[in-house]
Amino acid sequence: MNLSSVPELVRQFHEDGYLLLKGILLPEKVGRLNAAIDSIIAEQPDSLAYNIYNSVERHEEIASLIDEPTILPLMVQLLGYNIQLHISHLTIRRPNPQGETTSSQSFINWHQDGPHPQFPRLGGVTSAYYIKSCYILSDMSEPNRGNTKIVPGSHNKPFQPDHQNVDDLLPGEIQVCGEPGDVFLFPQNLWHAGAPNRSNYTRRQLFLGYSPIWMRPIDYRTASDKLLQGASPYRKQLLGVIDDNPFKYYVPSDSMVPLKQLYTGDPGTGGYAH
Repeated sequence: MNLSSVPELVRQFHEDGYLLLKGILLPEKVGRLNAAIDSIIAEQPDSLAYNIYNSVERHEEIASLIDEPTILPLMVQLLGYNIQLHISHLTIRRPNPQGETTSSQSFINWHQDGPHPQFPRLGGVTSAYYIKSCYILSDMSEPNRGNTKIVPGSHNKPFQPDHQNVDDLLPGEIQVCGEPGDVFLFPQNLWHAGAPNRSNYTRRQLFLGYSPIWMRPIDYRTASDKLLQGASPYRKQLLGVIDDNPFKYYVPSDSMVPLKQLYTGDPGTGGYAH
């Protein structure tokens, strides 16, 4: 990624609530990730849909995306440098022309990500608490292949879908279309949904989300020794290893957050969520 374009990407992200970045992963990397996913799915019961959390723990190829160098500098500019890996989530949606509902959710209704009850709203607007990067690993260049639906701009204004039928259109909605190796980014407060897959293509998307390090991650309480083995300083920080004193999650010294060297924004805010 051309770092000179990052300020414009940050502006676009704030305005639209998402970014679609083309050709981030090389075909060879996409191939290795899909081979890793094949091995993971081979150990699962057969299903039309899969939701596999803590995916970085499942295979080293997926774990390599934790500090993916083409995405990390942009994520730091969007969210700040005091961040961690929040979630890693593999979603697979096989062709499902009959729209069969499965226990692993063949499609997802309109929602904002977050806990239950949801994050607080001020003036009808939910703040951004974490940002997801979605690696597209199958051909989703056309709509109705189980694509993620979004409503651009719904992150920064009061918004409530007027229905939950993902087969019907909401005003302003789009389907995110991309090719293997593309990545799209969005904050948890952007309204989005997972459409049914009426095509002959299997949807494969891998989500890695990042949050301020003072939030509890979804994947684990503490990162495993397996993930930490041989980890770079960047990856150690992203896995929540900065200091034994938990107060330092809120006020870390510079030496605890090596990602600060990637940050070029306003030093008084440290990023998007604050």
